[in-house]
Amino acid sequence: MCCWIVMNPTKEENIAPKMNDDSPFGKLTEDLLIEIFIRIPITNWEQISCVRKQWSNLFRGECLWLAALNRAYPLASNTKSWIGPIRQGLSKRRYVALYISRNILGVDTDIDEMLGHIYLFLKDQLQLSTMPASGVLHGTLIDQLIVCGKSKEEADELATKIWLALLDNVEDTKHTFTVLKSIAQEYDGFLPYPYSRPIKVQWKVFEKLFVDFRDLLDHSEYCDLIGIAKKKFQTIPYVWLGY
Repeated sequence: MCCWIVMNPTKEENIAPKMNDDSPFGKLTEDLLIEIFIRIPITNWEQISCVRKQWSNLFRGECLWLAALNRAYPLASNTKSWIGPIRQGLSKRRYVALYISRNILGVDTDIDEMLGHIYLFLKDQLQLSTMPASGVLHGTLIDQLIVCGKSKEEADELATKIWLALLDNVEDTKHTFTVLKSIAQEYDGFLPYPYSRPIKVQWKVFEKLFVDFRDLLDHSEYCDLIGIAKKKFQTIPYVWLGY
């Protein structure tokens, strides 16, 4: 994911040079600074926030993000609040949600902001040290979409799209490995459509485990997971086989 506000919203490494207080920039008002910053590509915002404490505080505040939201997504002010378990946040959260909708999910419709918020909700839940069962999370996604007027088929399609996009952009960390392994080992049980976990999502989880995280699997874990995969899928790729 290329946007630092999505990946590391609170990161404050000192990677940019400090600016002298007597510089012209040090004399600008916060309103002028905000107007300048929101015209700079977001890929540079992390460095900018590290130059001065005042600037770092601006990037933590609501005013800059509201201005950035209105500039980048002028129609966002027309978006009405929605009901359901996943709600809108403040301007920064809304900006990130819209960025995800357009640049990661490739969605540009009347519900694009909500889809970004659903993505962020799912991402936040998967980052918890004690993650809820993926079946419960999937049910929450489905409920949010249905309560906002989507049909069962549309909710299933959109929820699957969000899961797959998140799995494609997840960081290759030990925590991610643990989360994926936990999802793969979950008992499915019987849930009515569209609350059952999509087969495409389950396939992606096993694919990442056997391809991206193969070196982290010990022999016992591999045998357990390959046994589960063989029960779930009619055929499995040759590349998954062999420890």
